[in-house]
Amino acid sequence: MRHVLALCLSLLAAPAMPDTLIEDFAQPSGAEWRFFTDQVMGGVSTGEATIVQDGRPALRLTGQVSTENRGGFIQARKELPEGLPDDAQALRITVRGDGQRYFLHLRTTGTLLPWQYYQAGFEAPQDWTELRVPLSAFAPSGRLLRRELRPEAVRSVALVAYGRDHEARVELARIAAD
Repeated sequence: MRHVLALCLSLLAAPAMPDTLIEDFAQPSGAEWRFFTDQVMGGVSTGEATIVQDGRPALRLTGQVSTENRGGFIQARKELPEGLPDDAQALRITVRGDGQRYFLHLRTTGTLLPWQYYQAGFEAPQDWTELRVPLSAFAPSGRLLRRELRPEAVRSVALVAYGRDHEARVELARIAAD
């Protein structure tokens, strides 16, 4: 419940603060984002992640998420070998979508198994919107993970459509740590 409250409070409009850019898709570095689905574990979800120039550069994640065969996700992931800044408190994202719920997943030096991650959800509004997602809102996927996320231990970030049967369409134009 604490995580939900923290996320709700932080999603309110907040003044822009200096941040550390992770990606803005202005340069060809978007190729660093890898797409994969639950098919790696026998699921049947399908989709794609593409870099688009539709008004502004962005990563577009689309597809059909299916929970058949114990599946239920599509995602695009970027490795962060240097982690986040030690003093990072949140991720600031600029997104738009179809009004549905999507997720950010973080993997750390402590997420050794493929199904381990830290997760925070957000609603993807139809118009470009900047959201601030506090690191304290990321919940571990299991009891074997630390409860508190350490920014310097983060090794990847992913945009994820997850957990239910649905058609996904979400775009990420910018992600930064603040």
